[in-house]
Amino acid sequence: MSSLDLGVIGNCAIASLIDRKGRHVWHGIGRLDGDPVFNALLGGDDPQGGFMDVVVAGAKDIGRQRYLHNTAILETVIDGSGGTVRIVDFAPRFRRFGRMFRPPMLVRRLEPVAGRPRVTIRLRPTFDYGAHKAKLTSGSNHARFFGDTGVLRLTTDASINYILHETEFSLDRPLNLIVGADESITDNPDTLTKTFLAETESYWQTWVRDLNIPFDWQQAVIRAAITLKMCSYEDTGAVLAALTTSVPEAPNTPRTWDYRFTWLRDAFFTVTALNRLSATRTMESYVRFIVDVVETGSSRDDVAAIAPLFPIAPGTDTTERLIDTLPGYRGFGPVRVGNAAVTQRQNDTYGSMVLTSAQMFWDERLPRQGDLELYRQLCVVGNEAQRTALTPDAGLWEYREREEVHTFSAAMCWAAQHRLGMIAKRVGVDSEAREWLARAGVLRQEVLQRGTTQEGWISGVLDRDMLDASCLVLPEIGLLASDDPRFHATLDAAAKRLMKNGFMMRYSEADDFGKPSNAFLLCTFWYIDALASVGRRSEALELFNNLLARRNHVGLLSEDIDPKTGELWGNFPQTYSQVGLILSAMRLSRSWEEGLWHAS
Repeated sequence: MSSLDLGVIGNCAIASLIDRKGRHVWHGIGRLDGDPVFNALLGGDDPQGGFMDVVVAGAKDIGRQRYLHNTAILETVIDGSGGTVRIVDFAPRFRRFGRMFRPPMLVRRLEPVAGRPRVTIRLRPTFDYGAHKAKLTSGSNHARFFGDTGVLRLTTDASINYILHETEFSLDRPLNLIVGADESITDNPDTLTKTFLAETESYWQTWVRDLNIPFDWQQAVIRAAITLKMCSYEDTGAVLAALTTSVPEAPNTPRTWDYRFTWLRDAFFTVTALNRLSATRTMESYVRFIVDVVETGSSRDDVAAIAPLFPIAPGTDTTERLIDTLPGYRGFGPVRVGNAAVTQRQNDTYGSMVLTSAQMFWDERLPRQGDLELYRQLCVVGNEAQRTALTPDAGLWEYREREEVHTFSAAMCWAAQHRLGMIAKRVGVDSEAREWLARAGVLRQEVLQRGTTQEGWISGVLDRDMLDASCLVLPEIGLLASDDPRFHATLDAAAKRLMKNGFMMRYSEADDFGKPSNAFLLCTFWYIDALASVGRRSEALELFNNLLARRNHVGLLSEDIDPKTGELWGNFPQTYSQVGLILSAMRLSRSWEEGLWHAS
């Protein structure tokens, strides 16, 4: 049965998800959102295709799996009746010829570490979301698996015939499988694999060495940071919400979404996490991606038409459609490709665009600084934020069948105007700064007046009572202070009505699909941060450590969690969850001085 006990390898061009048996169960050909030629994750209980694996004769248990220290290189060790096999999986990434080498290539190395294990190598890609089995051609040391949508080429120093006929053999020496684009590899596979492995290990360890990390929970933060990096598509700078589609938020629910896109709503929080980590290049690329969205909409004088989500590269169809060729995760469908949220109105995106772009006006590390021209383009966004702030939208949670005036959306529109006032000061137009701040002040008063309930807590929508976890971040964006009585009341109300067994729900009332049953991990991090901000650190620490214990066996998180069983659900790995972990750890950790000299 499928589970989210998965490791992830990647190189910011492609990625692959690997289960504890060493099976590649999700891999998009060519790039992060490509046609998943390995799709067993959505293949039901016993998929017969859409994977690459190694069957070890006599293996009774799942493998022992870990990442090599501070890398995206995954090791799986499997004991069989004849001996033990070590499997090393990675996607090459390192600097070569003055630029980053990140080919669309998966590399797998098999090593016998005890006895004479007998193994069967199986490579069963399918194309067009499982609709077509691969056609095949082969040579002396390679095989080509192809369909109408692409080609997958295997180069190996193992027996091609043993692989194509899935014949068991004794593993008495290291063997290497290089799976990727349809390009000839003339190097010796063993030499090439060892070289690529050493270079990739060095790259990741060097990247980690340059991170700013907290004293406490270092391993958790490093793993989250590496995973966040692997969810970035370096060619354009986009960051995906997750690497998968259609892993349901809970069992027996149609809440199955395609998350292989960039959401504007995520940008501010993601950039904040990257900035705290000092992952400057990744942050710069993502900011550039968002700024280009702003500039494109502004130059066309059509900011209102900017969609809330974008493909990671041009030319991708975002239209949502259902796929009937894959049964879904554990058979729970439907499987969706594309996302209908692209057509929604989400007014919080205006704040996200301005808050993200604001990084360019203050961050002296960035080679391109914000200037008067960029400010003018952001003004178009700010004007749209003012126009739409108090109008109905689908909201942060993307309701599909209803629109209301959501407090978080209105607050982000306030943030757009408030930050534009600060940016205007920065670029020397003080009169406009005063105007933006005055507008923001008026909007803030109305949002808080209409959003505060008779009981004194902040509602998730204006003019009626509806508790929403997004109100926990209002101090983060500056709408009100964390010591404001209204925020304390909101915090208490969320604890009473949205908290389940230490995990926070997004909301409790029914939506388009009924009442949600699973908690949203990011909201739990928001609640932890909120507790810390009001001085309730011990409570925050307890919840944070409890949440860390719910990560999978290699330290990764999905989107949702069953508050009763602790099982992970939702698309995987979830960028928002990694961001939440990083920011909460930064907030709660002792300083390095305190940790080193006053540890107890």
